[in-house]
Amino acid sequence: MLSVRSLAKRFGGFLAVNGVSFDVREGEILGLIGPNGSGKSTTFNLIAGALAPTGGSIRFAGAEIAGMPAHLVCRKGIARTFQIPRPFRKLSLVDNVALAAFYAAGGAVERAEARRRAAAALERVGLPSDAAARTDGLGAAALKKLELARALATQPKLLLADESLGGLDAAEMERAAALLDDIRKTLGITVIWVEHIMGVLMRVVDRVIVLDHGEMIFEGRPAEAARDARVAEVYLGHKAGGC
Repeated sequence: MLSVRSLAKRFGGFLAVNGVSFDVREGEILGLIGPNGSGKSTTFNLIAGALAPTGGSIRFAGAEIAGMPAHLVCRKGIARTFQIPRPFRKLSLVDNVALAAFYAAGGAVERAEARRRAAAALERVGLPSDAAARTDGLGAAALKKLELARALATQPKLLLADESLGGLDAAEMERAAALLDDIRKTLGITVIWVEHIMGVLMRVVDRVIVLDHGEMIFEGRPAEAARDARVAEVYLGHKAGGC
C-alpha cells in the first residue's frame, strides 16, 4: 500500500531523516518506534504531507505523493491523528468530526452526509454523537478518541496514529490499543502507529520499525525487536541480556 524509498529530510545542517526505506502492507498495523530525536515524527510528517522531503520517494497505492500538500494527501486516502488534540472548542463533537469529513471530500459532500459520517465515527470510538455533546470536560482519553473519530470521518485507507497512548492510564492504554486493532479488523484500515509507550504497542502491531538518529536500525516482528541488541541499547538503554 505504501512504499518509502531513501527518504531524507534536512533542516539546515541537521539531517533528521537519512535514507529511510520501508513498505507498508495492506491490512497490517506497523509500529514506528525509537528514542526521542530518532526521526519518527519527521517521517510521519513527510508521509502526511506536513513536510516536503529533501530527497527520496513516497508512493501510496502506486502513485507518488512525496511533497504533496497535506490536504491532497488526505484526499488520496491517508488520515492522521495528532499527539496533542486541538478540537474546535466552540463546536459540538459531531460538528468537530463533520468538518473533517468536509475537508477530506473537498467540500463535495452534503451537510447531512458529513454529519452522518461524523456520527458513525463517533459511535465507532465510543463518543456521543448527539448535537448537544460538547468538548467541555473531555479527559485525555476522550480527546484522543475525538482525534481518532476525526481521522476516521475522512474515510481513509491508511491511518497514521500519532502517540495514541500519551497521557492515558494503563486501562485507557489497553482500550486505545484494542480500538486501533478493531479498526484494522472491522474497517480494513491499514495503520502506522508511532508510539513512545512500547509495551502496549508491541502486543498489537504485526511488524515494527525502529529508528535511531534518523536511520532505520531494525525492521521485523515485535518479538525479534525485543531480542535485538542494538534496539535494546538505543531504545531501552541497555544491551540485550543486561539488567
